Amino acid sequence: MRRLACLVLLATVAACARPRPPVVAPVVSVPKFPEFIAPVVPPDLIGTAAAGTHDLGWRLLQAGELKSAERELNAALKTAPAFYPAAAALGWLEIARKDMKAALPHFDRALERQPKDLSSLVGRGQALLALNRESEALTAFEAALAVDPSVPELSGRVEVLRFRGQQDNLNRAREAARAGRVDDAVALYNHAIAGSPDSSFLYRELAVVERQQGPTDSALEHFRKAVSLDPGDARSLAQIGDLLDARGDVEGAIKAYVDSLAIELDDELRVKVESARARADLARLPAEYQAIEGAPQISRGDLAALIGVRLAPLLLNSRPGAAVVITDLRNDWAAPWIMTVARAGVIEPFANHTFQPRTAVRRSDLAQVVNRLLDKAVETTPGRTNPWRASRMKFSDLSPTHLAYPAASAAVASGVMTVGPNNSFQPTRTVTGLEAIEAIGRIEAMAPVAKPPGKSGR
Repeated sequence: MRRLACLVLLATVAACARPRPPVVAPVVSVPKFPEFIAPVVPPDLIGTAAAGTHDLGWRLLQAGELKSAERELNAALKTAPAFYPAAAALGWLEIARKDMKAALPHFDRALERQPKDLSSLVGRGQALLALNRESEALTAFEAALAVDPSVPELSGRVEVLRFRGQQDNLNRAREAARAGRVDDAVALYNHAIAGSPDSSFLYRELAVVERQQGPTDSALEHFRKAVSLDPGDARSLAQIGDLLDARGDVEGAIKAYVDSLAIELDDELRVKVESARARADLARLPAEYQAIEGAPQISRGDLAALIGVRLAPLLLNSRPGAAVVITDLRNDWAAPWIMTVARAGVIEPFANHTFQPRTAVRRSDLAQVVNRLLDKAVETTPGRTNPWRASRMKFSDLSPTHLAYPAASAAVASGVMTVGPNNSFQPTRTVTGLEAIEAIGRIEAMAPVAKPPGKSGR
């Protein structure tokens, strides 16, 4: 009995020791998976046992014999654990089984050995794409394209994924911008630009978001980049104008606005151009003129300059007065405007041919000037009359018999000048710069022919 047991044991051991029957390599005339990229065996491993087993495994895979293929490929790795082509082939085998999660570890194992293995990069990309991990798939495909740009359809696939990624980034950037998440939106737009650096609209949308943080250098830079990529981008030019205007670069703003209007007409932008030009003109005026608004009292020269600048078209369109001679204007900053208003008969020189430009202006003086300007406005408007001449306003400090009464009554009745406490006119009170500016501004509104240089009230 014991002898029989020994014989059985020896027979079993002998059976286990027998070599595995050889697998006949199938003849593959039509590959089962022609789109699979066969792993390339490196030159130093060609002819090895692992290479032969791997080749057999790949043939079995393409014949559709997946179990036999898996056995041979695992045998190749058992023979030589570093033989990465077999690991890549196992990844493709799992793709054939439609088990994408199982495929990834095999491709990762191969890429650990050879990061530029084309078969593993493409296979990994396909597995990731099937798992809806598109950004990772794009990275794998881009790496494969860098190894071999000639892989069929790979370039087109990369472009499609890039476009999808761009659309996703763009949609998320716009959503972040709408939600007021400026930092998130900026980051997403920058990511989109990295993938599509020649898309002008991306720079424009990014700059619009950045403007929410103020007139930043970055916003201006990105609007300018948008225009450099698309010279017909009227909206970016208009935005550049706004940013430059906010920085005080009025001349630069005007140029940007005008360039935008040359591409696309816009009434609101035209108003901005007029305003900017007016402020540019104002900035070029003497410092003395710009100080009028804050002056506690103005002089005859100040008032003449204010009228000459703000109501120049009204003066030019009125009937010319008699020639005037003024002897005390040498080196006076307001001399050009003094001569203009004097010739127009708005502010007359004194009998001794002096203008006395530094003499303070009283309210009774301003009323006289307002009345003459109202007459000019009537002259330039056919069919228009001056109804304020016949008005009879009541003042607590000015009787109808006072010499200043007719002018004061008309100035108040027209709405150009106002009364003080207790309906007083205060004829001897000096006029402040702001008071004079407001009065001239009301005449501007009554005389459409006048085009002031600025809307600031100066």
